[in-house]
Amino acid sequence: NWSGSLIVASLTGAFGSSFLYGYNLSVVNAPAVVMILHVAWERRYGFSVDESTLTLLWSITVSIFAIGGLVGAVIVTPIVKFFGRKCTLLLNNVFAVTAALLMSLSLLAGSFEMLILGRVIMGVDAGISLSALPMYLSEISPKEIRGSLGQVTAIFICIGVFTGQVLGLPEIFGQESRWPYLFGAIVVPSLVQVVILPFLPESPRYLLLEKHNTSKAEKAFQTFLGKDDVSHEVEEVLAESRVQRNTKLVSILQLLRTRAVRWQVITVVVTMGCYQLCGLNAIWYYTNNIFSGAGINHETIPYVTLSTGAAETLAAVFSGLVIERLGRRPLLIGGFGLMIVFFTVLTVSLTLQKTVQWLPYLSIFCILAIIASFCIGPGGIPFVLTGEFFQQSQRPAAFMIAGTVNWLCNFAVGLLFPFIQDGLQTYCFLVFAAICFAGATYLFFVLPETKNKTFNEISQAFAKRNKVSLEMQEMNHYPGERKSSAEQESNFTSSVDNGETKQGIV
Repeated sequence: NWSGSLIVASLTGAFGSSFLYGYNLSVVNAPAVVMILHVAWERRYGFSVDESTLTLLWSITVSIFAIGGLVGAVIVTPIVKFFGRKCTLLLNNVFAVTAALLMSLSLLAGSFEMLILGRVIMGVDAGISLSALPMYLSEISPKEIRGSLGQVTAIFICIGVFTGQVLGLPEIFGQESRWPYLFGAIVVPSLVQVVILPFLPESPRYLLLEKHNTSKAEKAFQTFLGKDDVSHEVEEVLAESRVQRNTKLVSILQLLRTRAVRWQVITVVVTMGCYQLCGLNAIWYYTNNIFSGAGINHETIPYVTLSTGAAETLAAVFSGLVIERLGRRPLLIGGFGLMIVFFTVLTVSLTLQKTVQWLPYLSIFCILAIIASFCIGPGGIPFVLTGEFFQQSQRPAAFMIAGTVNWLCNFAVGLLFPFIQDGLQTYCFLVFAAICFAGATYLFFVLPETKNKTFNEISQAFAKRNKVSLEMQEMNHYPGERKSSAEQESNFTSSVDNGETKQGIV
């Protein structure tokens, strides 16, 4: 089922999108960021910045990334509607290149404002890509491998984190003369995507359901599936359209008011909230501080940090290999369960590390285990579920809701974790263990398995909990706008006949 075009599309899309998100998560841990702020301040004012001001500037530089991400998540719906999924990914590279130029030239210009502004713009790029990319991947893949292909997003986030850690080493771009290259490297994935992605088709579901261009949709299916006869796939999508009766995109307010998807929306909010609030970003942002508190030598920390990137990459690849065998539900709940265990052990280890000589090494192991547990399930499956839970017309609004929750929680963790750490000391990770427990409990009772199911079958799995029948779900898709069935069938057939649909498929 893995055609060459499908592989190239997923790898190229992820390299220019989710890879950059992961890269910009870890690159703020490099000493270059703090030193650029320090040097820029000294050049402008003629004296060294005090420690508290430097900490404030660094915290703003770290957390402002999430504000940009929130903006990107909010504006992504009209962009994907007008330009399509693939073109949105291509246009998004304008933000990445602009951010790379601002951040790489900030040291030369002696401006920490350029660094902060670059982080905001890079956040916009990430906010758009983390919605557009999973949407694109979920729509181009067969249902049999939809989960595995969706995990490509998480895998490349992990690869991006690891790459940022490697390039930030003193032997590579961690020296003052090479700091601009640390941020200029962002241009490379963008250029690769701009060169390759135009030769690949747009999402066939988008072409068929929103653009009503059956000829291009067929060609897209043929390219991605690697076969000539795609009548079954086209008819499956048309059947979904007949169930929906209308392909007009719903707004966020309409989606929130639709009873037939109420528990899908709640589940997306819970999984995305737990994705950020489970504590993984706190470890990514403040790995150096955590290892320092665990007693690791300062010169050794950058090299120990590499192990975190390697662990999460291997775990994400493992998840991608087994997700279609084990399913989404066991990996997601099991990942949160393992995180609870290792957060608890980490708390004990950090609390008692001064009394037992070998406990700092147990702390490092727990951090690696937490990262691996996260990447096995919680790290990528929330994006897969958001693409699977909703029909074509609801998907952009659903990703906007998911993205908003994602980035608000991201900002909260980046801003509040230092204060939580100061207040609770070694007990701070129990907060994250409690969040993981709450998320796992909710998912155990609510989340159905979506493996190898069509979008309509997934809707039916939620129908009982939403207290609606499948027919009621159809009526709830467009409250207040529903036409008679005969009129809608007539309009749909007319729109197809006026397009390029083959008579046999109709």
